[in-house]
Amino acid sequence: MRVHVQIPACILNLYSVQAFGVSYFTSKNHCCYLSRAKTAAQKKRSSWSATIHSHLKNNRVDEARRMFDKMSSPDMYLYTRLINGYFQVCEIEKAVQLFNNMPSRDVVSWNSMIKGCLSCGNFDLAWKLFNEMPKRNVISWTTMIDGLAQSGQIGIAEEMFYTMEERDTAAWNSMIHGYCCNGKMKDAYHLFKEMPQPNVISWTTVIGGFDQNGESDRSLSLFCKMRVLGVEPTPNTFACVLTACTNILALTVGVQLHTLIIKSGIIFDAFIATSLVTLYSNCKQIENSHRIFEENVHRDVALWTALITGYGLNTRHESALSVFHNMLINGIKPNQSTLTSTLNSCCGLEALDRGKEIHTIAIKVGLDHDAFVGNSLLVMYTRCGNIDDGVNVFNTISKKNIVSWNCVIVGCATHGYGLHALEFFERMKLFGVQPDEITFVGLLTACSHSRMIETGKQFFEMIGQDPLIELKHEHCVCMVDILGRSGKLEEAEEFIKNLPIEANAMIWLSLLGACRVHSNLEVAERAATKIFHLEPHCGAAYVLLSNIYASCGSWDDVSRIRRMMKGKGIKKIPGSSWIVLKGFKHEFLSGDRSHPMSKEIYEELDLLGGKSKELGYVSDKSFALHNVEDEQKEIMLSYHSERLAIAFGLILTVKGSTITVLKNLRVCGDCHSAIKLMSVIVGRELIIRDSSRFHHFRNGTCSCGDYW
Repeated sequence: MRVHVQIPACILNLYSVQAFGVSYFTSKNHCCYLSRAKTAAQKKRSSWSATIHSHLKNNRVDEARRMFDKMSSPDMYLYTRLINGYFQVCEIEKAVQLFNNMPSRDVVSWNSMIKGCLSCGNFDLAWKLFNEMPKRNVISWTTMIDGLAQSGQIGIAEEMFYTMEERDTAAWNSMIHGYCCNGKMKDAYHLFKEMPQPNVISWTTVIGGFDQNGESDRSLSLFCKMRVLGVEPTPNTFACVLTACTNILALTVGVQLHTLIIKSGIIFDAFIATSLVTLYSNCKQIENSHRIFEENVHRDVALWTALITGYGLNTRHESALSVFHNMLINGIKPNQSTLTSTLNSCCGLEALDRGKEIHTIAIKVGLDHDAFVGNSLLVMYTRCGNIDDGVNVFNTISKKNIVSWNCVIVGCATHGYGLHALEFFERMKLFGVQPDEITFVGLLTACSHSRMIETGKQFFEMIGQDPLIELKHEHCVCMVDILGRSGKLEEAEEFIKNLPIEANAMIWLSLLGACRVHSNLEVAERAATKIFHLEPHCGAAYVLLSNIYASCGSWDDVSRIRRMMKGKGIKKIPGSSWIVLKGFKHEFLSGDRSHPMSKEIYEELDLLGGKSKELGYVSDKSFALHNVEDEQKEIMLSYHSERLAIAFGLILTVKGSTITVLKNLRVCGDCHSAIKLMSVIVGRELIIRDSSRFHHFRNGTCSCGDYW
């Protein structure tokens, strides 16, 4: 039996809508409902997209991916944006995986993949993608050309450029820029002249290229030609020209550019202001740099850094540190360059305490493991006498470069830790780092200060065998020092005569210094003759020769040398020593009584002198370089500048703390013996940095092993 059931109209309408969807959509009310639903969905999609963009902008790629995966059907733009995000953190595999999962790809997504691979150094994959592209545009070609040129493959980039069927202005500019980056300025300029329609970017690229390749004069000439042809410079153009003026110290041209910049109305551009500050500071017009800085309202970290660097270049290190302090007060976060320049000023002041403060700031901003900042910290610690902290900093640098290795090798060498310097060199080789000229200067210095004569000879031979290392005069100076310190003066002299490069005054001066240590008058006179021929006004040679005569008791010759110096207008640099306490430098001369605490200092020295004699100290009067009675010589030696500085440090520092004294000349042998005994008496480490090295005095011994 068939049963007929009457179905209510409302139910029929519902089924009919689900089945066909026509009658329901004619309802005015429901159309409004759909419109609101669609708007809400768009808003939600837009909100999610904005959140994804925010994550990517701050390199939070994983968070962006989680949001992306929740979206039902992300568009091609979001896919491409997330791919670019992966490349920003060099996660190539994830970028490729996402690219392969794209439902469809346009030329923009292909170009993004190619550019990302090139930026992350994967040229093979970039080349593969380029060849697989279904359709290339001029941007595809330009991206490949730019990437190849930046990686040094300029030949392949050149072939691609001339293979292009269609070249726009950007393609020409990219090829020109590639030539400039690879030092091929002749080709760059030739291509620039062939360019059908060069724009201001083309001009700026060539102007900057000439400057970067050591032809700053041509940069200025080309800028003048550009102006004659009526091409309007951009802020980037002005910045390039100002940099060229800075590099050749063309202050007059720089001032004219400054006037033109004011007329152009771009004086407050941060990039321009930074370039002007750098120009004036390099040309020793630091007050003008400060004025430009003060006039600029929008001060970014680059502008602050330029002023800090400028004060450092003008040896106004206190001002540099003051600017850095004001920068922090203004809430500006320092970058690598800021910290590096500030640490250089700490070195200039020999202010270890200030340097430690900057180290703390570097830790707070997360840059303490950075190679540039780490290298500057390493230099600061080693130059201020704290080699242990310097080595600790070296060990924390995440990506050590050749500068890092050189700094730690040279640091260990100058502090007398020659074996440690050699150990670091072995580690350097294990890491596959190619040594350079500075590396071997450090190694030879280590051998010189640690009595490693045969090892030094081996390193010198290695320089000649390595085609990547160029023999420099500095290497020869070190080798002469190695032979001379060990008393092999005739061998050192013969070594100089047989050098493959012409010996300069510094090489002969190294031999003369060794003659002073060993009191060899015969070789000293021959070395001095060579120096006077090369540099007739070399004051150091006259002083050394005079001191050698004095140590031998040849007072007539001492008088003769001093008359010669007076006749030539040569003045002897007085020996001085200084100590930095709480940011203030206290400097002393031999026999100096000008310090406000002279009474206390001399009392402290007399007390130390008495205790030293109880321990067996006898003054070595051969280091008193004046023709006076022995008693007077002993008094003169007792009040040498380094001893005054030590006594001052002992009075004002905490018992048991390390005292670091710096000296402009070589510490004399008598002071060396006396300070060893002082370290026993006071129970402290006493560090002396003289003109050639650091001496760490502990418990009656010195890190130099009495070999300096």
